[in-house]
Amino acid sequence: MSRPLTIFAILTCALIWGTTWFAITLQLGVVDPIVSIVWRFGLAAIVLFGFCAVTRRPLRLTRAQHLAAVGQGAFVFAVSYGFVYAAEERVASAVVAVIFAALAFVNLVLFRLLEGQKAAVGAWQGAILGILGVAVLSFGQLSGAGVSAGSAPALGIVFALIAVVASAFGNWFAWRGQQAGAPVMAATAWAMAYGTTMLAIYGFATGVQWRIEPTSAYVLSLLHLSLFGSVIAFGLYFTLARQRGFALASYISALTPPIAVIMSVLFEGAHVGMTMLIGLALVLAGQVLLIRAPKPA
Repeated sequence: MSRPLTIFAILTCALIWGTTWFAITLQLGVVDPIVSIVWRFGLAAIVLFGFCAVTRRPLRLTRAQHLAAVGQGAFVFAVSYGFVYAAEERVASAVVAVIFAALAFVNLVLFRLLEGQKAAVGAWQGAILGILGVAVLSFGQLSGAGVSAGSAPALGIVFALIAVVASAFGNWFAWRGQQAGAPVMAATAWAMAYGTTMLAIYGFATGVQWRIEPTSAYVLSLLHLSLFGSVIAFGLYFTLARQRGFALASYISALTPPIAVIMSVLFEGAHVGMTMLIGLALVLAGQVLLIRAPKPA
């Protein structure tokens, strides 16, 4: 993947996922979060399977590829997003977005421990700059209005941290699928299907009510999360990860908080101050370092 295409993929994913944090809040309320996640990734999996069929992309996976897709689905689309939705019930979406900026750093550590991959110094510096940038960017929200009233913010933060670690393990399973030769679109479709199935089983076991809220806000946010936030964004993300490494791809999570803050400005009346400008500069500087860094060996 050329550098212009890499930048395009990063910016597209960041733009989409930067809006999904707010869209998730429109899913909370009447419908159980587990049910909303099942609708989201179930629809996304169907679309991806249909896309592969229409474009005649291979859908059959080997046993090793299926096992990797099971792990990817369990950690990314079931555990991680289950805790993301639970976290957003307790803290503001911007806080969860800030915490997810640590994903690039966690990926570097996890791949170093499990696979012995050695990332370049610039990659470590870029990941750390991203964490510092979003911390500065969201300082006001973390210290004040960023925590939702009447909830358990500490538990929400713990849930968000668990989601970050789960996403990192899901990335590792996706990498294992790549090593086994799994096609990226087919592997993503199967992973979403497996994750959806696991959450559906959990939902039936816990007795959730299977419903859809018949409002424009819920339906439109569900379509946005399924088609843009899942099909398009994850397709680009895992393609980028295979071409340039998971550390660079996961740095998208450090670019989404600025967009999440902009969404807060537009829809929640948040104030833009100097901290936002400084944080954005740090995030972009970290992105430059990661793009220029060679792929981990």
